[in-house]
Amino acid sequence: MRISPFDNQGRRQTSFAGVEVLPVVEQTDHIEIDESELRVDVYRSSGPGGQGVNTTDSAVRLTHLPTGIVVSCQNERSQIQNKASAMNVLQAKLLERRRQEEQAKMDALKGDGGNSWGNQMRSYVLHPYQMVKDLRTEAEMGNPDAVFNGEIDGFLEAGIRWRKQREQQAG
Repeated sequence: MRISPFDNQGRRQTSFAGVEVLPVVEQTDHIEIDESELRVDVYRSSGPGGQGVNTTDSAVRLTHLPTGIVVSCQNERSQIQNKASAMNVLQAKLLERRRQEEQAKMDALKGDGGNSWGNQMRSYVLHPYQMVKDLRTEAEMGNPDAVFNGEIDGFLEAGIRWRKQREQQAG
């Protein structure tokens, strides 16, 4: 609770702030594909294309063995061009797969605790009295400025004891 500087009647206001602590993940937009992880199949293209379609193996199918992703291309006239196009598509699919895996890891780190009123960890009262209270562990401190400046060891220790107690009750 605090006195809002924007309220001309000086009433107490409730404020809420959500904080997420997540690791920094380096974003990459390129994946090296090891040729030994690929199975390359060449075959004759199908469909319209004139006499060359029936005489050359220009279509390419790439199978990425570790993931099982299969990409094929027969749009270009040469096998080299089709392989290059297929590699671009395979790289895009592998990048998307990596992005989904990284998102799943981030979601797992976040857990299922949503940001809503009632899920808060601590309550900070700044007026008319001053107090910080951890709502899970019941730990309290009467000096919010010290907490704002990083003196949170008491809350961390209470949180560790609280988690250990929950683990013992569950196990």
